[in-house]
Amino acid sequence: MSDAAQPTAAEVRAAAEAVKTALDRHLAAVERRSGEDDPAVSEAFNQLAAAAEVYDELLYDRYDEVTPFEIPGAEELPPYAGPEEPNAISVLIRRDYAVAEPQRLLAQAQRVEAAEYDESGGPADGAAGTVPGALGVLFGEFEPDEIASRHKEFGLEEGDSTLWVTAADEPAEPGEWLETPFEHIDPQGVVCRFDVSAVFDDEDGDDEDLEFVDDTDADDDTDAAADDEVEGVRR
Repeated sequence: MSDAAQPTAAEVRAAAEAVKTALDRHLAAVERRSGEDDPAVSEAFNQLAAAAEVYDELLYDRYDEVTPFEIPGAEELPPYAGPEEPNAISVLIRRDYAVAEPQRLLAQAQRVEAAEYDESGGPADGAAGTVPGALGVLFGEFEPDEIASRHKEFGLEEGDSTLWVTAADEPAEPGEWLETPFEHIDPQGVVCRFDVSAVFDDEDGDDEDLEFVDDTDADDDTDAAADDEVEGVRR
């Protein structure tokens, strides 16, 4: 960051004062809480998290220093308010990959395309000649779980992944959500979630201080980095 864009010392001091004020408000809300899911406590928590994040960013930009604590962001899941005995569930999965070796990816897709050509006896359509086309060929041929377990063979490098299980009273109608599969998800209907990220590496040894956290491996993938952790949140 350039000197012109750096925050002033006064701005950093003001952000620190905002954190102090937010701490006082949070403690007061906790002392007056009316129950386990008191909305006033949740609001004060989110305000504290936002103030701490601003202070941390300004402190780093101005002095190249960071705070010794980490407050979860306001994007934490709200309390579960879905059906007590759901008749349907939805499983939402996102896995990120980097295309680390495009030539390996292309070669694997071309092998699949060549095998299909041999079986059908017709000409190959050449879709495996580009990275988008190769991805389409591979994900059309292999299940996502198999690609996850063999990602290095396909020239891919694992990034973050998350799995959410949501509950509903009734199953969706056939074709109802296909056009927008990841929209209109009610966070209060999430039963559990499991996140995989290298960002959890720094949290080793702290699990006894966390509630509702499962840091077991997400799967038996021997290619996954040994020090990656899984953070799971259950209702």
